[in-house]
Amino acid sequence: MGSGRIIFLNGTSSSGKSSIARELLTVLDDGVFFHLSVDGFNAMRTKRELTRAELDAALRRTRMGFHRSIAAMAEVGNDVVVDHVLSEPWRLIDCLTVLRPEDVLFVGVRCSRDELIRRERARGDRPPGLAAHQYDLVHGHGDYDLECDTTSTSARECALQIKDFLARRPSPTAFSRLRARCLPAP
Repeated sequence: MGSGRIIFLNGTSSSGKSSIARELLTVLDDGVFFHLSVDGFNAMRTKRELTRAELDAALRRTRMGFHRSIAAMAEVGNDVVVDHVLSEPWRLIDCLTVLRPEDVLFVGVRCSRDELIRRERARGDRPPGLAAHQYDLVHGHGDYDLECDTTSTSARECALQIKDFLARRPSPTAFSRLRARCLPAP
C-alpha cells in the first residue's frame, strides 16, 4: 500500500480554498479524494465559552491533531485535499515534520486584499479584518509548487489548473525544499 497524495491549499480566510477543494472533488478522476478542512476540525470542538488561554491551547491541539490526521489518511493510501491557513510559523513547521514532503503538492491560494475584505463582509461569519490580518502571514514562507489567484479566476478554473499540474508534480517538492530550509538536519 503506497502513500496517498496530498493537495495542500494554503491561503487566508475567504480566499477560496474550500470552494477550490469542493471543485477538486468533482474534477479529480484518478483516485478517491477526501477533503480535510481546518474549519471542519474547529467545528467539532465544544461550544462552551473558553478563556483566552483555554482557547489558545485548544486551537493549538486542534491544529496539531489536524496535521496528524492528514498524515494518517495519506499514510494508509488515501488521497487528500487539505484546506488550511498557515498564519503562524509553527503550523508550517509542524506540517513539515509530520507530512511526507514527496506526497504534498503545496498550492498557494491568493486573492487581492480588496476582494478578501468584500468576501469577508458578504460571508458575515468571520471576524471583520481576519483575512486582512492573515494576508501577509500565510504566504511568508515564500515557496509553493503552484499558485492560484481567485481574485478573478473561478474555483473550477483553479481546480482544473491544479488537476493538470498534479500529473507533473515537481521534484523536489516545495515541502522538500521548505523542510530542508526550515527543519534542523537529523
